[in-house]
Amino acid sequence: MFTGLIREVAKVKSYQNDYLTINTNYTPRLGDSIAINGVCLSVVKFGKGWFTVEVAPETRAVVAMENFQGEVNIEPAMRLSDRVEGHIVQGHIDAIGTIKKIESESNGVHLTIEIPKESLKFVIPKGSIAIDGVSLTVNDVYDDSFKLTIIPVTIEHTIIKHYKVGRRVNIETDMFARYLYKMFSTKEEKSNSTLTWDMVDSMMARF
Repeated sequence: MFTGLIREVAKVKSYQNDYLTINTNYTPRLGDSIAINGVCLSVVKFGKGWFTVEVAPETRAVVAMENFQGEVNIEPAMRLSDRVEGHIVQGHIDAIGTIKKIESESNGVHLTIEIPKESLKFVIPKGSIAIDGVSLTVNDVYDDSFKLTIIPVTIEHTIIKHYKVGRRVNIETDMFARYLYKMFSTKEEKSNSTLTWDMVDSMMARF
């Protein structure tokens, strides 16, 4: 598990034969889980100032592999004693999003990101979402995309500063939104009705 708070922007040293090597100030242990651009990977080798993780075929099929170069976001797995300052992030990528719009504002930057509709149903206004491993809050949800605001300190300390329109990003929707949708949609599908987040709110109010 992770919190979505990036601990370091590290640099990719190499990616060869499914092994990704990162130059970093962080020293892990063998087998440690580390999220790289939001992807949970296990350390298979390490040394002073670097570590290597293996990227499995299943992972390569669902993440934006082209971003495993240059600078990357890294976050070591959280400990049970840690404070959860972002939100619970699993490091399991649900979808690849595409940045459709970047709007600069005095208090930061607005990003509009398009994602597949099968994942968009788990994105709710004011809910949590992880973009390349960064815990963020959703502002608005549209038919095929969502919008969020990035504050200057987040831009400065993550790879978001490198984002451009058209870039693909790793998306992990909120774990609890997925669980709730799955639990309640199963019941609703039996009555052939369509589940909405208003219906979920109503159901939760009964408990």
